[in-house]
Amino acid sequence: MRQTAFTCVVLAAVVALSQSLAETQGRGAETQAPPPSPQAAAPIDLTGYWVAIVTEDWRWRMVTPPKGDYASVPLNDAGRKVADTWDISKDGRCEAYGAPALLRMPTRLRITWESSSILRIDTDAGQQTRRLLFDKSRQPSTAHSLQGYSLAEWERPARAGGGGGGGRGGGPQTGPAPGANLKVLTTRLTGGWLRKNGVPYSEEAVITEYFDRFAAPNAEEWLAVTTIVTDPKYLNQDFVTSSHFKKEVDGSKWSPSPCKAG
Repeated sequence: MRQTAFTCVVLAAVVALSQSLAETQGRGAETQAPPPSPQAAAPIDLTGYWVAIVTEDWRWRMVTPPKGDYASVPLNDAGRKVADTWDISKDGRCEAYGAPALLRMPTRLRITWESSSILRIDTDAGQQTRRLLFDKSRQPSTAHSLQGYSLAEWERPARAGGGGGGGRGGGPQTGPAPGANLKVLTTRLTGGWLRKNGVPYSEEAVITEYFDRFAAPNAEEWLAVTTIVTDPKYLNQDFVTSSHFKKEVDGSKWSPSPCKAG
């Protein structure tokens, strides 16, 4: 009887040890599971068709301003000198459609996931394509371009406070969506224009953007993009703008129009 009881105790201990090992291995497998892709982990959905709603800075965004009109842009002397060389024959050139100014255009956006770690933005104005890369280990090209090299990351929670007031730092304040936003840092740019009339930014410019999606009381969906341009070569201080887009049902109004090569 004593031997039988001893055997039962040993068997029970073996079973308990086996269960403990299985649980430990299970927890190890859970900790080794790969993190979700940026697409799967997206806290807000930016995909779809969006149309720019221009309610401020109308004269600088909807039409080409006259030469020398760089009001509200904090240009230094070197920047003003470059802006004063522009003439109307250059109107429509692709320099106005680089990443620092692209979303200020009266344009439509088509936002899609090119892959699970690349968010793609196409514009019908100027027919430009931006690729927002979430993989920081990816080796960037050394070449500079109009759209530059953009690294993206999801931020939680959303930033406190409102968006920028157009190009003047004033005007109505539109707050970001509660919950989360997308932060994008863009470098490796070629020089271009902050406005269609040749107001310049240089190849040294760095762009920081915050993309926020929020719902309006009338069930419309909106996208707000705060853009901060830092350029030690042509700007005295950061140039901050806030651009707004409304969600469209589909791409039936999509109308691509190319810019002019220089």
